[in-house]
Amino acid sequence: MTEDAPLFRYKLTLEFFGTGLVGWQRQDMGTSVQSILTEAAEKFCHEAVIFHGAGRTDAGVHALGMVCHVDMPQDYPAYKVMDALNYHLKWKPVSVLSSERVGAGFEARFSAVKRHYRYHIINRRAPLTFQTDRAWHVKFPLDAELMHRAAQTLVGHHDFTTFRSVDCQAKSPLKTLDRLDVWREGKNIYVEASARSFLHHQVRSMVGSLYYVGRGKWTIAQLQKSLTARDRRTLAHNAPPEGLYFLSADYPEE
Repeated sequence: MTEDAPLFRYKLTLEFFGTGLVGWQRQDMGTSVQSILTEAAEKFCHEAVIFHGAGRTDAGVHALGMVCHVDMPQDYPAYKVMDALNYHLKWKPVSVLSSERVGAGFEARFSAVKRHYRYHIINRRAPLTFQTDRAWHVKFPLDAELMHRAAQTLVGHHDFTTFRSVDCQAKSPLKTLDRLDVWREGKNIYVEASARSFLHHQVRSMVGSLYYVGRGKWTIAQLQKSLTARDRRTLAHNAPPEGLYFLSADYPEE
């Protein structure tokens, strides 16, 4: 696209299966969600376009409602963008759930006022079959009610250095966690987290520490001590990526 050509912005909502992908962001090695979308778009708009996501998921992480935006060289009907992308995404682990035209001021990442993640644990002795790579299999009994009570010590405005990856590029470890709920449905345990933004690995690190509490290896006081230590070395455990889902993002107009 030439610099002075008019651009038409679209907001897309996606789902994707992250196993085998390097994450959202295009990288030199491996296949990313971003590169899959770009290749699909080039097949129908014949231009190199860039998709900007509401979050940068890690390798192996999934999405049920990832929001992104893209600038197209033509004023396509929104449904055509969705249908054309999905046509060229056949056999790929990415699907466009919705598409709408938005103004040039909308940005999937910077316009978001809140992001929601869900972590799925399957708590049973038997190994997984159909849900392999779609949840964290924990065969030891977990106390979900205790995990929920412990999770409330992490809600609020804190220095989350302990729960931050050493590779995190955020300028500050200070974040406000609006919600962290844990509940059980049969053999399934769900952890949902909501905040304006998260640090790299923050959700997985919080889930890993709550896992320690649920197994009885940590008390709630030990979780609190790890938080206030502001030291990554005091982290209990970093949960694996396959149980994590980007659930949705909220925007002012919504």
